[in-house]
Amino acid sequence: MTATTPPRVVSLRTEQIILFRSSNQIFAISSGSVQEVRSVDSLAGSAAELSDSTVKKVRHVLRRTDRTLYVVNSALHFGLRPSPAALIFLLRKSRAALLVDGIEKMTTMTRLQSLTPAFCNEERLWYRGLTVLDQNVIPVVNPLGFLTNEELAELDAIANPVAPDTLALANESGLGL
Repeated sequence: MTATTPPRVVSLRTEQIILFRSSNQIFAISSGSVQEVRSVDSLAGSAAELSDSTVKKVRHVLRRTDRTLYVVNSALHFGLRPSPAALIFLLRKSRAALLVDGIEKMTTMTRLQSLTPAFCNEERLWYRGLTVLDQNVIPVVNPLGFLTNEELAELDAIANPVAPDTLALANESGLGL
């Protein structure tokens, strides 16, 4: 009698995700990419308005001790009908904070499907892929896809304008700011 090796069990890679709502659409984001979830009301005094912003999805800036965060309205970002946001996600390793309508639930994702060719242009930056939960296809957002480098440069110029004195000194010294 020969011994047979048992079939190899392949463990699935799981990831904790937060299902959130924006304008009646459900999206997923890795819970590891969300540093903090706050009520919009709790940030009312600490967010400054960016009235001259050309980036329509960003109207406010938050200054944290170590960084500047731009508040992205998720409905406007995804091209959805604007809706009243109740929560803000402060994202890790990103200069964006995300306004959302609410959290549906936290759950585990066991499979992330690649994006189909139907997702094109900037949408390919917005999403990491798709997952299926309870027979529903849910887009999984890329936490670094909310603001492009160009948008960040525009927002930085508005939020942190160079003082005329500093600009004149930099030009005189050859720094060319």
